[in-house]
Amino acid sequence: MAIAGAIAWGVLALSRGEEINAIWLVVAAIASYAIAYRFYARFIVRKVLKVDDSRATPAERLDNGIDYQPTDRRILVGHHFAAIAGAGPLVGPVLAAQMGYLPGTMWIIFGVIFAGAVQDMVILFFSMRRNGKSLGQMARDEIGTVGGIAALVAVFSIMIILLAVLALVVVNALAKSPWGTFSIAMTIPIALFMGFYLRVLRPGRVIETTALGVGLLLLAIIAGGWVQESGLADTFTLSPEALTICLIIYGFFASVLPVWMLLAPRDYLSTFMKVGVIGLLAVGVLIAAPVLRTEAVTDFAREGNGPVFSGALFPFVFITIACGALSGFHALISSGTTPKMIQKESQVRLVGYGAMLMESFVAVMALIAACILEPGLYYAMNAPAGLLGSTAESASAAVANLGFTISPQDLTAAAAEVEEQTLVARTGGAPTLAVGMSEIFSSVIGGSGLKAFWYHFAIMFEALFILTTVDAGTRVGRFMLQDTLGNIWKPIGRVSWKPGLWATSAVVVGAWGYFLYTGVTNPLGGINQLFPLFGIANQLLAAVALAVATTILVKSGRLKWAWVTGIPLVWDATVTLTASWQKVFSDNPAIGFFAQRDRFADALDRGEVLAPAKSLDDMRAVVTNSTVDGVLAAFFAILVIIVIANAAWVCYKAIRSREPLPTTEAPYEKSKIVAPAGLFPTAAEKRELAAVGAASGSPPEDRP
Repeated sequence: MAIAGAIAWGVLALSRGEEINAIWLVVAAIASYAIAYRFYARFIVRKVLKVDDSRATPAERLDNGIDYQPTDRRILVGHHFAAIAGAGPLVGPVLAAQMGYLPGTMWIIFGVIFAGAVQDMVILFFSMRRNGKSLGQMARDEIGTVGGIAALVAVFSIMIILLAVLALVVVNALAKSPWGTFSIAMTIPIALFMGFYLRVLRPGRVIETTALGVGLLLLAIIAGGWVQESGLADTFTLSPEALTICLIIYGFFASVLPVWMLLAPRDYLSTFMKVGVIGLLAVGVLIAAPVLRTEAVTDFAREGNGPVFSGALFPFVFITIACGALSGFHALISSGTTPKMIQKESQVRLVGYGAMLMESFVAVMALIAACILEPGLYYAMNAPAGLLGSTAESASAAVANLGFTISPQDLTAAAAEVEEQTLVARTGGAPTLAVGMSEIFSSVIGGSGLKAFWYHFAIMFEALFILTTVDAGTRVGRFMLQDTLGNIWKPIGRVSWKPGLWATSAVVVGAWGYFLYTGVTNPLGGINQLFPLFGIANQLLAAVALAVATTILVKSGRLKWAWVTGIPLVWDATVTLTASWQKVFSDNPAIGFFAQRDRFADALDRGEVLAPAKSLDDMRAVVTNSTVDGVLAAFFAILVIIVIANAAWVCYKAIRSREPLPTTEAPYEKSKIVAPAGLFPTAAEKRELAAVGAASGSPPEDRP
């Protein structure tokens, strides 16, 4: 594996001015992941965290059948992956392809190994040791009142924005798509069936339940195509407004129902769809062997004047590719639902580190899908409408001015192949990824005749991919709000108290639902004004998580291992605060929020209308949006600086103190659960499971 990885990285690093096959990216990624999981993750688990399987987890000690529930690690890794894998690994790499394939590939792979997966696993472990407390509450407990309050405010407000943006992507993907809407709607009753089957009808039969669930999921996907061609199409053709209401209702129930009933089985089910499609995409790359059409490093990376997004390679490629390498949102899941469900401490390696490696591979495949497209088509889809115009002819001319070539006829033909009216200015990354996936799949199965099928299948897949993050994120938001309000009034902090559970769930879905509905009904306002903050806010959240993790390591007497999270913290803070500074203070209207505001405000005073606005009312909306963007970017950065400064002070006190500083780790209780640490049990674990099974009369390992 090391030799294969070295060869692949050598080809990517040294090849210039020649065609590079996408296979090398796949090999480099898989080899790097395997070595990191085998050695680095195990080192952290054994030496840094010192996991103890004799210690009962909160899922075992506090089992209440609602939020705390010992869950089979195969189900849990599926839930965790489905919850963390949202829009970021799909959309971010597509947009970052503007910089070339090499910077994105390096950040996705090395970033996840040394930062993203480490953050997810370490936060999961520390939350688990503290009865599953949320990230914000851990910050308040471990860093102190000032830094803790700043962290609570930053984490919750950023999370509402992230959830609203993710939900907006789902709405845009499913609006007026009966196939996608039907298929995704069917995952809800299938998940409910799986939950009752596994808990009531056939307890412990994980493999049996999985087979039934996956079979029903495949049937739902196929049936979605039938529905689209039938008289039921109108029933499942929903407007963005209707989809928004449906999402809000679903988010509420996903937050309040017992975790075993809907959330865990649905996320587990979705994982098969996600992993299956990405796996097939990787196989398609190996079979079709597509050539990367993008340069290793483009001129846009050096000059910072790209049409997709403005700004130099540093820091903006690291902000654009968020979830595939490092994501603060993951820390919310790792301190939300997952630590309340994990059976054994040793499973943090599989669930925390392993699931993040899976998401990183999704990002690599998304980057490949974008980079195999002809650059002319890529920029015709991802450059803004203000630059491209609304016709194939104007888009062709604009792309030519960028230094690339695509004829109006080629643009029209590309749209016709996927049965779309136009592909011009289909920004946001999702349509580009769908076109790239259809290129790969159709070259292996069906040829150009099935390209439209694969394109619409990819759109539906993207919506499913993101929706599972919205429902789990809503539940985590409820945990955070309960933890925060519990500091003021104790009863509402109890996760088993139904009135508090319902009230806080309603507040969370109401908050992100409001911004979502505003964005859907006013394309130039609402949540769209917050979308540019998505990457920055997400990475600032990661800085909070890494600061908390580093502080706990130092306070618990593990100063010599603090570099494990400390180095990623320094890198992330440097990159993200640099990006925040530029977005707030840059005098380039294409980069700075306030510079953009001044440009549109001056034009508004003259009575002029600038693209993308089409009226004076639109101009006023852009002015307002840019102002809010700038204020929020500065506000989030200040909060994170306060958190990091307080964390540094606590670490300094811990180092100077002769006695260990107080910690909030829960007291030790002996565990009675026997379960494997990894996906497949070792020989010793099989013997232990067999002994327990013989004593209790329970089924073998596939029925723990």
